[in-house]
Amino acid sequence: MQTIAPLWLWAAFIGIVLVSLFVDFVVLKKQGAHDIGVREALNWSLVWVALSFLFNGLFWWAVKDSTGSTEIANTKSLEFLTGYLIEKSLAVDNIFVFLMIFTYFAVPSHYQKRVLMIGIIGAIVLRTVMILVGGWLLQQFHWILYVFGAFLILTGIKMWWAAGKEPALDDNPALKLLRRILPVSKHYDGEKFWTVENGKKIATPLFMVICLVALTDVIFAVDSIPAIFAITSDPFIVLTSNVFAILGLRAMYFLLAAVANKFHLLNYGLAVILVFIGAKMCLIDIYKIPVMVSLGVVVGVLAVTMLLSVRSASADVKRG
Repeated sequence: MQTIAPLWLWAAFIGIVLVSLFVDFVVLKKQGAHDIGVREALNWSLVWVALSFLFNGLFWWAVKDSTGSTEIANTKSLEFLTGYLIEKSLAVDNIFVFLMIFTYFAVPSHYQKRVLMIGIIGAIVLRTVMILVGGWLLQQFHWILYVFGAFLILTGIKMWWAAGKEPALDDNPALKLLRRILPVSKHYDGEKFWTVENGKKIATPLFMVICLVALTDVIFAVDSIPAIFAITSDPFIVLTSNVFAILGLRAMYFLLAAVANKFHLLNYGLAVILVFIGAKMCLIDIYKIPVMVSLGVVVGVLAVTMLLSVRSASADVKRG
């Protein structure tokens, strides 16, 4: 798989990710289990977004330096930004599912941080594997683009019809399977994943939550990764835009959990974005939609959907 990124930029990316995870796991761990407020979540969200934009600036400079072309650097930088926004926006739907899982299992808010931190590690590892495999498949079999495109269109249509409906976990096949193979205690034991009851070592509900969060992320990665491959075929851009969006997932969760009701129409916008990206993939051999147009569509749809959500929520409050 070919990439425009020089080797030293790969090393820089890996270094940034390791330092970021060190901050999350070592520095923040000293805080212990505690509730994360809106201000703290907002501040960390801004930090992760700023870090992503700084990396994109470094990426632009690296491409400009290695190719000598400002035009190529601009194009690749826009591809990263578009991929980042796609992954970030689809992560919103992922976060709403996390919120449903935490609510269903009544996970104390001060334990949710650890679950998300471990989930981020799992997401980075699994998505890296999926991106490398997906990139190889696209390089070997061009027709897979059409399969990915059709899949995204169908997923978008399904998301549109499911938007506004109350989700439920009771009939979730993953949950049924986990309950069948894992003995689970009825009560939490701090932040432990395993506890002892009647002399037997069994899983705590927190371990069940970890498993469901990991499975959920894999399912959503099946949507988001092909969507970014529709923007660029460069595995470096797909991987870095994906990982930088994931790094801010924990802070983004606590921020959106506090204002989830204000963006109730967002799923409709995400559905439109998926259909658009799917159509872009299916039309790639007929007409290649410019990356600037793709970026404009993603930003425009998100902005309109969020604005309509806020206005609708305000109107409901006034009527109430």
